[in-house]
Amino acid sequence: MRPFVVINVASTADGKIDTVERQGAPISSDSDRARVDALRASVDAVMVGGRTLLDEDPRLTVRSPELRAQRVARGLPENPAKVGVTSSLALRPDARFLTHGPARILLFAPAGTHDPGLQARGVEVYRCGAPKVDLTAAMQTLDRLGVERVLVEGGATLNFELLRLGLVAEVQVYIAPLIFGGATAPTLAGGGGLMRAAAISLQRQSVDVLDDGGVLVRYSVMRSGS
Repeated sequence: MRPFVVINVASTADGKIDTVERQGAPISSDSDRARVDALRASVDAVMVGGRTLLDEDPRLTVRSPELRAQRVARGLPENPAKVGVTSSLALRPDARFLTHGPARILLFAPAGTHDPGLQARGVEVYRCGAPKVDLTAAMQTLDRLGVERVLVEGGATLNFELLRLGLVAEVQVYIAPLIFGGATAPTLAGGGGLMRAAAISLQRQSVDVLDDGGVLVRYSVMRSGS
């Protein structure tokens, strides 16, 4: 068994999820940020990759007091668990991933990775796979911990690997009326890429035009790559 996994991405019209600087350039509108906040409030865990943790310093918490209160009223923690997938466990001590909450914090790292004191701060560290994290095993671990729904918020490499391994059920893409350009700017899925015969197939579920001129597209993942 494994959790139901949703990838959520904010993209420009030319398919970029950040600029060439890779510092977390804002793409979402106010209305889309509210949608993402509600999506976070609906899941058991929010997952990001190591580069996103370092480059964007995300909080990964539910912003709306009303949504947090609704979670508590349902017998849930105020915020979903925060999950990081990292190759080194090298997080800044003051990273918002660690300091903003309250929230359960889990990190997945390769076998043999040195812990610089994170477990002493209450972080749950799981080592699986080498030389990189075994994402299938990570999802199985989350399932054993009672996590049923996971929201993945990047980055491009993590998105690609989860899709390639067939671990994703749904992809939601907010397309902003912006163009960043840049040959090295990241897109929704990075990694090694796939040939056409192994492409990941999606089925469109809905398309909504938002008041800000952006478009929200929801897809079900029909077939994974190889």
